[in-house]
Amino acid sequence: MRAVHERGPSVRRRMSMAVTALWAAFAISAAASPSEAAPPRIVPQGNSFRLIVQGKPMLMLGGELGNSSASSADYMAPHWQRLHDMHLNTVLAPVSWELIEPVEGHWNFSNVDLLIENARKHDLHLVLLWFGAWKNSMSSYVPAWVKRDQRRFPRAQLPNGQGEEILSAFSSDALAADARAYRALLDHIRAIDGERNTVLMVQVENEMGMLPVARDYGPAATAAFQSPVPQPLVDYLVAHHATLTPQLKSLWEAHGGLRHGNWADLFGPGDGAEEIFTAWYYARYADQIATAGQSAYDLPMYVNVALNRPGKAPGEYPSGGPLPHLIDIWKAGAPHIDMLSPDIYFPNFSDLAAQYRRPDNPLFIPEANRADNPNVQANALYAIGTLGAMGYSPFSIESVDDRPNAITPLYDLLTQLTPAILADTGTGRMAGFQPRTLFDGTVIAEPQSADIGGYRFTVRFASPQGSDEDGKAHHAALILQTGPEDYLIAGTGVVVTFAPLGDGPPLAGIDNAWEGHFDATGAWKPGRLLNGDQTNQGRFILLSPGEMQIQKIRLYRYR
Repeated sequence: MRAVHERGPSVRRRMSMAVTALWAAFAISAAASPSEAAPPRIVPQGNSFRLIVQGKPMLMLGGELGNSSASSADYMAPHWQRLHDMHLNTVLAPVSWELIEPVEGHWNFSNVDLLIENARKHDLHLVLLWFGAWKNSMSSYVPAWVKRDQRRFPRAQLPNGQGEEILSAFSSDALAADARAYRALLDHIRAIDGERNTVLMVQVENEMGMLPVARDYGPAATAAFQSPVPQPLVDYLVAHHATLTPQLKSLWEAHGGLRHGNWADLFGPGDGAEEIFTAWYYARYADQIATAGQSAYDLPMYVNVALNRPGKAPGEYPSGGPLPHLIDIWKAGAPHIDMLSPDIYFPNFSDLAAQYRRPDNPLFIPEANRADNPNVQANALYAIGTLGAMGYSPFSIESVDDRPNAITPLYDLLTQLTPAILADTGTGRMAGFQPRTLFDGTVIAEPQSADIGGYRFTVRFASPQGSDEDGKAHHAALILQTGPEDYLIAGTGVVVTFAPLGDGPPLAGIDNAWEGHFDATGAWKPGRLLNGDQTNQGRFILLSPGEMQIQKIRLYRYR
C-alpha cells in the first residue's frame, strides 16, 4: 500500500496491467499545458496532514450542497454570494453521470463549467462529488442508457433473484463505462482548471454500500464469494495483523487466522464474511475508477461513508462501505484512494471521527450533520484542533444561508485562525475541546486537559457559576500555541485554567489577556485588556456562552 503523501507520478503509474487495459481503448488525450499548476496535494506535517494548493497550505471551510442543488444554475444563482458571505472557502457540489453523458460517448460539461465559473467569481473552491454508479447505495444518478440496459449493466440481486435498483459491482461493462466517464470528467477539469486549482479534490462515488442484504447474490457475485479470498487481501491481513481494526481482527482470528480458503473459510458463515466480501469488491471498483481519473488529472480523491447504527446487521445499514470496522479492507483494496471520510450524522461525533484519524488516512469531514445542527461549532473545533482535520463541511449548506446560523460565526473565527492552525497542525501545539456525546445523546461534560507547550490546560464546559442555559454539548474551545508562553484561546462557553509542566516555578499566572480579532491582512486587532472580573483576578480565561470569541494570552510562572 502506498503512503498517502506520495503524490508523484511514479506512484500513480503503479496501476495493474488489467486496470490499464480497462480504459486504454477509450483513453482521452490530455497533454499538460506548460502553464499548468501542480495539482493540489496532501502532505504530512508532524503526526497529521495538510492540503497544499498552489504551493500554500489550505484549511477547507466547506459546506456541501443538497443533492440536486448543483444541477441548476438558476437555483444556485442567489446562493453563491451568500455562501461567500458565510466565510466558506470551499463548496462541495455533486456532479452526476447522467448530466455529463446523457448519450453514451457524448459529453456535456456545461454544468461543471458553470460550477467552476461561479465558484471563481465568488472566491470559492470546489470539491466535486462524483455521483456515478452509486449514490447512497442506489444507482439513481446513472444515465438512462445505463438504467434501461440491464443485460449489459446487470443489477445486484437478492437471494431470490430479484434485481435491486443497484448496479452490480461485478459488471465489467458498468466499471468500464463509469471509469470512462470519470476519466473524461477529470480530463475536462484539468483542461479548464489545471492552472487555477479551483477544484481541490474529487469524491469517488457516494456512500457506497449494499442494501437490504449484506452482499450481491447475482451469479458473478456468488461465484466470487465461493472462490478463494484474493491473495492481496490475505497478504494485507498478515502484514498488518497487529494493527487491524478490532472487529476484523477478532473475526479473522476466531476462524483460525487462515491464509487460504474462500470467504466463509476465513471469516465464517453469515453476514460478517459477506460484508467483508462486499467491502473488498466495492473497494476494488472504487480504486479502478480513481486510477482512471488520476491518469487524466492527479487530484486527491476520497470515498465517503454512511455510518452504521449500533445493533444493526449488514444490509440494515449500507453494507460494505468504508465503515470503521472495514477500514482495513478498504485500505487493502483501494490503495489509490487518498482518504476514507466519514459522513457523521449521529450524536457521538468525536468517537466516530477519531476512528478515521490514522497514520494512513488524512482526516476530512465531508458531511457533519445538516448545516443548521447546533453542534457544528463544537464538532468543527474538535475535529480541527484535536484530530487535525484538513477540512470540515456540514450538509445542505445553502438551506441556511439566508438566515442566522452557527456556521457564519464559526467560519469567521476559523478564517482568522487559519494561519495559526496550519502552522500548528500535527505538531502538538494545538488542541480542541468539546464534551463527549454518546450515541444516545448523553453528554459527558467532564473537564478535559491537554499539554501544550510548557503548560497543562484544563477546560471546563460551563460558566464560572456552572450555569447551563444554552447546553454544554454546544460549548467548545480551540487552543493554539504561538510562542513559548503565548497562546490563542478561541471558542464559546468554556472556562480555561492552566498549570506549569516540568521543572521550575510550580504556579501559572496570566501575564496579559486581550480579547480581539485578526483583520483581513492577518494583523491582530486588540479589543479590551481583560483583567479583574473578566479573568477572576487572574485565575482563568473565560469564553462566555452564546458567542464565538478569541483571546490572545501570555502566561508566566511563579512561586
